[in-house]
Amino acid sequence: MAIDMDKLHEFIGRFAADLGATAAAGNVVIGHRLGLYRALASAPATAEELAERTHTNPRYVAEWLRGQAAGGYVEHDAEADRYSMTEEQGFALANPDGAVYVPGAFVLALGALRAEPRITEAFRTGTGMGWHEHDQDVFTGCEQFFRPGYIANLIPSWIPALHGVQDKLRSGASVADIGCGLGASTILLAQEYPNSRFLGSDYHDQSIELARKRAADAGVADRVRFEVASAATFTGSGYDLAATFDCLHDMGDPLGAARHIRQALEPDGTWLVVEPYANDTPAANMNPVGRVYYNFSTLLCVPNAMSQPGGYALGAQAGEAAIRQVVTAAGFTRFRRAAETPFNIVYEVRP
Repeated sequence: MAIDMDKLHEFIGRFAADLGATAAAGNVVIGHRLGLYRALASAPATAEELAERTHTNPRYVAEWLRGQAAGGYVEHDAEADRYSMTEEQGFALANPDGAVYVPGAFVLALGALRAEPRITEAFRTGTGMGWHEHDQDVFTGCEQFFRPGYIANLIPSWIPALHGVQDKLRSGASVADIGCGLGASTILLAQEYPNSRFLGSDYHDQSIELARKRAADAGVADRVRFEVASAATFTGSGYDLAATFDCLHDMGDPLGAARHIRQALEPDGTWLVVEPYANDTPAANMNPVGRVYYNFSTLLCVPNAMSQPGGYALGAQAGEAAIRQVVTAAGFTRFRRAAETPFNIVYEVRP
């Protein structure tokens, strides 16, 4: 077989970029944990100055800065040997409460990669690996990855896109946030709509423990209750709004969950389904966002579904047709795409 050297060099270039990005992930997390980005965003600095600001070692910081500059995550003035961040870099890297926070995705990625030996074995055996079995960074990183998108979109655009839901929440509604994880979405809703009452549920007890603490810290514990329960066993009924944020595709039995949600809703209630952005065919998902989600799905979403009864493993690139099939099979009669972002599609589902 003849090797086309131009194509080979093109592929090696892609490999080098990916290898650099893989190693850079750990460095991004270091910058996140040590506050290096936030300190550099405040003012340009040499390695020594940044180390002094962050109480770190200047030799380590110098190497870190050089790698960050090589990757385009910070700027470098070679003549002065000083580093800085553009407004855009600071926006994406230095504010965990902003509308975009890139380091959270890398926390999630490194946490997920710690399961590689078990996932490799699962390929051979067909067994699953539950969400609760992953490294702690998976839980915190997942929140840090998705929470900025919720901050940017949930209150400003997603809730207003649903028919009549915003008025109900303002007047006082009953809300179930299913698969709530650390409670980021539940807490954001409770802060915005003080007349409403909220139940957050998740089968992972450690996530619920953190969610309760975060609700108390946010001052909304008086109107938010959290419970350890699966999507098919959460308690209560008569909900005006049910929500599943980036979790329906992870479930081994999303149909069972959908049926339980339908029974728990008021006849005129609404189910807000937020799922990763995906087209209906693999070919249409061969793009950078699809690559992110397929790879995360291989490590997290499919193994979790395979660990549960139900017979489903939708994965993070299920697409609108697959989600529609689940909710209509559960008895819902109205389904529409209400909103979307580069990373999410928002569906409105009604009985």
